[in-house]
Amino acid sequence: MSYAALMVYVDADGIPEQRVRIAADLAAKFNAALIGISARAVPPPFVAEGVIIEEATEGDIKQMQAGLIEKGDWFRGVVGMDRPGVEWRTELDFPAEALTRESRSADLVILGQQAQGRYDNYRSLYPSEVLLKLGRPALLVAPGIASLRAEHVVLGWKDTREARRAALDAIPFLRAAKRVSVVEVCTRDDERNALARTEDVVRYLGRHGIAADPRPIIHRDRPDADHLVQFALNEDADLLVAGAYGHSRVGEWVFGGMTRSILASCPLCCLMSH
Repeated sequence: MSYAALMVYVDADGIPEQRVRIAADLAAKFNAALIGISARAVPPPFVAEGVIIEEATEGDIKQMQAGLIEKGDWFRGVVGMDRPGVEWRTELDFPAEALTRESRSADLVILGQQAQGRYDNYRSLYPSEVLLKLGRPALLVAPGIASLRAEHVVLGWKDTREARRAALDAIPFLRAAKRVSVVEVCTRDDERNALARTEDVVRYLGRHGIAADPRPIIHRDRPDADHLVQFALNEDADLLVAGAYGHSRVGEWVFGGMTRSILASCPLCCLMSH
């Protein structure tokens, strides 16, 4: 198993140069095609008392399209104009909807971390809106990360469908890593069982030619995500792999505590699968 095509989301606003450079480096590492994509939606008319007060003009729409084309020129400049297998795609649509559709073309989707501040899904992509819908693993690049060598990868294990999916989706990274740790956060009473589970995962990875270590961690008065991240930082890991947990409720995505913490504030790159 390998990644044949990577897709990186490029914000219509802002300059995510580090994310794009990481995507380009990974495409070279895995000998994969690289697809850049950006989108923004045309705002609906503003109506007050049945009267249209303001709406996007044809000139406004052309300006949006020109901005996306200009972003594509910037993207090609960052990754290299003469690089083979590079594509650029744009849509006038909500970023989350556009990316969800276009992800059919990729094995791995590369995103920024959850944006903070005023919510604007017409112009901005929020990983929380796509993570459970992509049907593809997502690599979240934390702010300030300039490169991803993925020499030590931490696989956060829970005996769930999502964790099993993440382990499989991360195999190209795990196979290329110098060190892999399979970490399960558990209670003291469950430590022996957690060791058995992580040892089983280690054996599974070994059948794929991946050497890994089982590492159960005793849960203390902190969220599980904090234990995983702290272990990764202490052990000089630079990639965390974890399942993405959540469900839809009344039209909104509700996330598990670990997923919510990673989306909001994980200082490492994190590959997540649902």
